Amino acid sequence: QVQLVESGGGLVQAGGSLRLSCAGSGRTFSDYAMGWFRQAPGKEREFVARISRSGGMTVYEDSVKGRFTISRDNAKNTVYLQMNSLKPEDTAVYYCAASSGRSGGDYSRDYIYWGQGTQVTVSS
Repeated sequence: QVQLVESGGGLVQAGGSLRLSCAGSGRTFSDYAMGWFRQAPGKEREFVARISRSGGMTVYEDSVKGRFTISRDNAKNTVYLQMNSLKPEDTAVYYCAASSGRSGGDYSRDYIYWGQGTQVTVSS
């Protein structure tokens, strides 16, 4: 079992920045690729970004490329999502998730452990 706890969400104006953190506990954190997903009201959960076990490979959803950066610190059992130039359409609950695959995947089914989510609200 891996327990994941997100933090860092909040209310920010358009153009602002937030840094989300996801702290893992339980099994060895570096055994898992990590991903960030988000779910806006009335919409399905969607992929945002993922990072391989070592941190050497990252993948982003097209709408966040150049604005969001995923990173991890395996010594601290933490994965981060730095979000810059935020837009109102980024408003959602953000979830981190752990995958037993080497580099994760772009779909929810690729992940086996999930955090409880943190709300991000971007005002216009």
